[in-house]
Amino acid sequence: MNGEVYHTIARGVAKKPIFTSGNDYHRALDLINFYRRGTLSLRFSYFKRLLKEEKEVFLKRLVKKNPVVEILAFCLMPNHIHFLLKQLEKRGIPIFMSNFQNSYAKYFNTKYKRLGPLFQPMFKAIRIETDNQLIHVSRYIHLNPVSSYLIEIEDLENYSWSSFRAYLNRKTLEFVDPDLVLSLFESLAKYRQFVYDQADYQRKLEQIKHLILEEQP
Repeated sequence: MNGEVYHTIARGVAKKPIFTSGNDYHRALDLINFYRRGTLSLRFSYFKRLLKEEKEVFLKRLVKKNPVVEILAFCLMPNHIHFLLKQLEKRGIPIFMSNFQNSYAKYFNTKYKRLGPLFQPMFKAIRIETDNQLIHVSRYIHLNPVSSYLIEIEDLENYSWSSFRAYLNRKTLEFVDPDLVLSLFESLAKYRQFVYDQADYQRKLEQIKHLILEEQP
């Protein structure tokens, strides 16, 4: 539904890795930025082959096209991806997810000479109903590398593959819009403290277990 926010997750088939190098993560970031504007006249793989002048012309046209989703938060993990998405256009989230996943899967399969699906057949999405859910799910997404033991808490701000750094420094990723989440805090420092408050995070996790879309053991 337009104007609503959804926690969306896409997993690799059989929980296998979907990112194996820094270049893979960078490609995903490029695709998120590219396909948040929906179905375009040019695929990203063809866009990459354009001459510099041709790219500039295309990008000038692209910025005039309204996004179909707003990226409120995200986190790229070795075998899955979390998004906090606000739908702006009819079927905006399915369109964005389909374009992103299809493009990334073609890139990954070509690069690593593999065949078959890369992602599980359907991404999962659940609507965020309250501001309280919104802030706790955003924190859950940003803490995912820590709660999954991928990094330590002190390294969270250096994790390049989530929107947390964009919350702390708006110049980091142009396609992330943290305003909706941050508007619920007195200051950026308050949000940062909220994210780092692990003990509180663990207490609140029970409240949002139906929203985090994690598979149970």
